[in-house]
Amino acid sequence: MRRDIEMRTIVTLFGFSPEQEAAIREGAPGWNVVFAKPKEIGPDVLRSAEIVCGWHPVVASALEGPAESPLRWVQTGSAGVDNLPLAELERRGVTVTTASGVHPVPMAETAFAMLLAFTRNLHLAVRNQAERRWERAETYGELRGRTMGIVGAGQIGSEVARLAQAFGMRTLGVRRSGKAAEHFDRMVPFEGLDGILAESDVVVNILPDTPETRRLFDADRFAKMKPGALFVNIGRGVSVDTDALLEALRSGHLAGAGLDVVDPEPLPENHPLWNEDNVILTPHIGGNTDSYKERLAELFLANLRAYLETGRPERNVVDYRLRY
Repeated sequence: MRRDIEMRTIVTLFGFSPEQEAAIREGAPGWNVVFAKPKEIGPDVLRSAEIVCGWHPVVASALEGPAESPLRWVQTGSAGVDNLPLAELERRGVTVTTASGVHPVPMAETAFAMLLAFTRNLHLAVRNQAERRWERAETYGELRGRTMGIVGAGQIGSEVARLAQAFGMRTLGVRRSGKAAEHFDRMVPFEGLDGILAESDVVVNILPDTPETRRLFDADRFAKMKPGALFVNIGRGVSVDTDALLEALRSGHLAGAGLDVVDPEPLPENHPLWNEDNVILTPHIGGNTDSYKERLAELFLANLRAYLETGRPERNVVDYRLRY
C-alpha cells in the first residue's frame, strides 16, 4: 500500500553530485530531502528523518533518549554493519540495508593486487626501490594452476572467484548455505571450512563481523592451512587472531599475508606486523573507488522506489538475527 508522503524527510550524508541529488529528489516527490555532511547537520533534522542514507555517530546521538523518532530505514554506505547500534535499531523497528554490491570490483582488485605482489615479489621490489637496491628475490611464482579458498562467498567473493578463474585458478567457496554459485568449482557450508583450508594455496577471507566469525582464524585454523599458503583478509580484522597470524608468518608456515583490515585497527605504530617483510598492509581502503557514489546512488534509488511502493526497501536488507 502506498503511504502518505507529505513532507516526510530523507537525509543523505554523502557528497553526491548535483545530478545524483537531482535524481534522488525526483525519485521522492513531495519529500523534504536534505543533503549534508554529518558535522553540518543539526540533531533536530536527524530526529525528523524517516530515511537516512549513510551512517555516522551523529545519527546515533540524535536518536538517543526515550522519544521515538519517525526513522524507518537506514541505507548504509558499507557492506558491513558492525558499527551500527543494531539492537537499538531493531527495537525501534528500523530496516537497515547495506551497500553490498557497491564494493565487489574494488575489493576483488585489492585482493588480486596483493596476491600478484606476493607471487611476483613486488612488495620486496618496492622496498628495495626505496633503498635504491637492485636485488632479485630467490624465486618467483604464478597464480595459474593454484587453488583459491574464498571464505565468505557473497557478492564480493563471487567477483574474487571470477577473477581467479580468469587467472586459471581453481576456486573453492565457503558460505553458510553451501549452495553452489557461478565461478566456484566447489562450494561447501561452514562445516567444511577446515577441508577447504587444507586444499587451498591462497585463502581469501571476506567474512563480516558476527559473534560466530570473531577469531575464527586462530592458531588451529592457520595450522590447518597448506604450508606456504598466502592469506588475504578483506573482510573484518576481528575475524583473525592477530597474534596467531603473526606466529604463522614468522614460523614460515604461511608465505605471506595481505591485510586490508586488522585487529586492532588502526594498527599501533609499535605493532610487529609493520616490520614483517611478508606482510602487505593497506589502511582499510579495499572498497574505496571513484565509482563508489555512482553505484551507491543507483542502489539507494532502487531501494527508494521499492520503499515508496511497499513501505520497505528490497535490496540488501539486514537480517538482525544474522547481523548482516
